[in-house]
Formats: sequence, structure tokens, C-alpha cells
Amino acid sequence: MGDRADAINLLAQKPALLKLLPENSILTPHLGEFKRLVGSSSNHFERIQKAKEFAMNHKVILVLKGANTVVNLPDGRQVFNSSGTYYMGTGGAGDVLTGMVAAFLGMGYSPENAALCAVYHHGLAGELAGKSKRRGLIASDIIEAIPLTCLELGIL
Repeated sequence: MGDRADAINLLAQKPALLKLLPENSILTPHLGEFKRLVGSSSNHFERIQKAKEFAMNHKVILVLKGANTVVNLPDGRQVFNSSGTYYMGTGGAGDVLTGMVAAFLGMGYSPENAALCAVYHHGLAGELAGKSKRRGLIASDIIEAIPLTCLELGIL
């Protein structure tokens, strides 16, 4: 972990800070960050169970990023995302997702809907970019494809 000081790693280092998180805060850890936050899991089922419990116990929305991103809601619901591609497993992709969450919040979406919409559109943007690039994507590839997700879904 080194000298990384991002919020999720800070929460892992100082768990007492978790009680200061406002209800419905949105956390977007990748698997490594999640492991630092809650400890090791012996399998994926145990990991998603821990994610559910974490979201419920701390009253947050936890977006557990990965091949099958899972949005864990404070009421115990878990929503498994159906969009995305293995081309997205590159540095910066998670930062794009965080920006998309912030954009949906800025448009007035509830935290739950902001997380769900951002996760789906992010994955779809990765799919669309991956079709044309046919390689590991860089963050800007995903960003460039975001407007195409609205066309794909018939929103525009």
C-alpha cells in the first residue's frame, strides 16, 4: 500500500472513521482495496457477503468493482451489474466510474440511482469502446464512449 492516502485506504487504516461517513455515502473499492477494508475472503461468495454486511452495518452504498461489479445497498439488496468487459481491467477505469457517480449525483439522482446508473453506463461505455479498440482500455477510451451509451439505450 505504501504511502497511498486515498479515502478507502485511509478508512482501512483508521476504521474508527467509518462511523463518520454520512448515510448513503458511495464507496467504490476494487478487490484489493476491499480486502484492506474488511480482510481476506476465502472465495467470491464470502466476499460479496462481506460487502453486503459492510453496506448494511455502515449504511453506505458499496460498489464492489470487478468482473461482475456488485452494488451493495444499505437495506441489504445487492445488484449485480450486467455490463462491462475484461478490457476495462486497467488503471484509471475506476476513476472514470467515480466521476460518473459524481456526475449523476450532480444531476440530482439519489445516491442509490446514481450508483446504479453510473455502474451500468460505465460498463456499457467499456463494452462499446472495447468493440472498436479490441485491447485493454485506457480511461480516455471509456470517457469517449460515455455519450454513446445514451444513444445505445435510446435516451438521446
